[in-house]
Amino acid sequence: MTVDSLNQLLLFSALVLLVSVAAVRLSSRTGLPSLLAYLAIGIAIGQDGIGFSFSDAELTQVLGYAALVVILAEGGLSTRWSDIRPAVPAAAVLSTFGVGVSVAVTALAAHYLVGLEWQAALLMGAVVSSTDAAAVFSVLRRVPLPKRLSGVLEAESGFNDAPVVLLVVTFSELGDGTQSPWYLLLGEIALQLAIGLLAGLVVGKLGELGLRRVALPASGLYPIAVLALCVLAYAGGALAYGSGFLAVYVAALILGNGKLPHRPAVRGFADGMAWIAQIGLFVLLGLLVTPHELLKDFWPAMVIGLALSLLARPLSVLLCLQPFPLRARDKALLSWAGLRGAVPIVLATIPMVADVEGSQRIFNIVFVLVVVFTAVQGPTLPWLARTLRLGDPSGAEDLDIESAPLERLRGHLLSVSIPDASQMHGVEVTELRLPPGAAVTLVVRDGASFVPLPTTVLRHGDELLVVATDEVRDAAERRLLAVGRGGKLAGWLGTGGSTAAGR
Repeated sequence: MTVDSLNQLLLFSALVLLVSVAAVRLSSRTGLPSLLAYLAIGIAIGQDGIGFSFSDAELTQVLGYAALVVILAEGGLSTRWSDIRPAVPAAAVLSTFGVGVSVAVTALAAHYLVGLEWQAALLMGAVVSSTDAAAVFSVLRRVPLPKRLSGVLEAESGFNDAPVVLLVVTFSELGDGTQSPWYLLLGEIALQLAIGLLAGLVVGKLGELGLRRVALPASGLYPIAVLALCVLAYAGGALAYGSGFLAVYVAALILGNGKLPHRPAVRGFADGMAWIAQIGLFVLLGLLVTPHELLKDFWPAMVIGLALSLLARPLSVLLCLQPFPLRARDKALLSWAGLRGAVPIVLATIPMVADVEGSQRIFNIVFVLVVVFTAVQGPTLPWLARTLRLGDPSGAEDLDIESAPLERLRGHLLSVSIPDASQMHGVEVTELRLPPGAAVTLVVRDGASFVPLPTTVLRHGDELLVVATDEVRDAAERRLLAVGRGGKLAGWLGTGGSTAAGR
């Protein structure tokens, strides 16, 4: 590569990024997930469009894995453990037993209705059985769901990538004489999941402890360190013959919910990296597909997609969530919210690299299925949530608290933003009842800053600077969050936070 070719590549990449960023605005207006716009850009650049030829499935798989690592890391960092903790048992069942149900039903439909051979049918069922959190929440931003539902969707999409990848790899090796008996395969999958979980827990916990105790010289180093730890969890888990995808999600979940300095900056950096990963991944997948070859696989994709959306997904939800206290309308929304996104198309490259017979057809069917059913389900999800009366417009919104270490003073500076839905509105400074060693030192309101009095009444939109010693930093943050959720009576009304800590 010469300097001139590098300049051309940078110019082309910058233009693609700018067009993709502009496409997000269009997708947000129409309610369609942005992945469709990115795929369209890739197709427009490809051989049936501008004429750029690209057919390297192995490179696509490698870059797709790298992109999925970043996307899963951002998902874990932005997930609140308090939101998904009650939903973890249900999500765990959906992402294991539920995946098995979806694979079986979809494989049967692919074999008997479309005529695929059993290996191709099993691969088809495994490839399309993974849900995509980014696709779901990109169309539900305007319709906030109750936490019992959003927690299930978010945790399921974070957990189910790992077993699905293992199933696709296993089915790709059928017929080469190297596969083990089915009960050993199940044991291997369970072992890989356990290793991945352990790797994520170890890296996440050690990383959290280290970053909390080491004051880095620049705030911009914290996001880099956190993302590096997430990649370390993936690589360590994969090299230990475990599930790297589960490891990166678990590590990111721990780091995102740890008391790390500059957490908003970390999440903002991860969000930007995830957008770049999604844009690059979908444009690359759009380049890989050959549009004029998709027409012959359109109706098989419709048959498999209908079987997946109207039979396999609802059946897995009904069977898996039977022991859990969810209403019929909750299950109805969860059944329709099984959107497919980047993961199925990336997984469809695995049999192509393994040179499985009929793998090109599997890729084409998956591509058409993802595009069509995302375009149908995406815009209808908000409507369905409103029809089922599952929106959650009320409820207090958590404060945005950023912490910066004051190493020489053995303290922390907490920056607190009071959003519109916070119950801290109307609370006096003295009514915060912060623990001894913590105090509100400055309030920024309407662009002006002032030192508050004990009787100063806080308002929506205020930004507070709170100084706390090392010993009471966690207690001060818990108290602020509790008041933000429950107002001045937090602690007595069961909204969290220790009243003793504030006396």
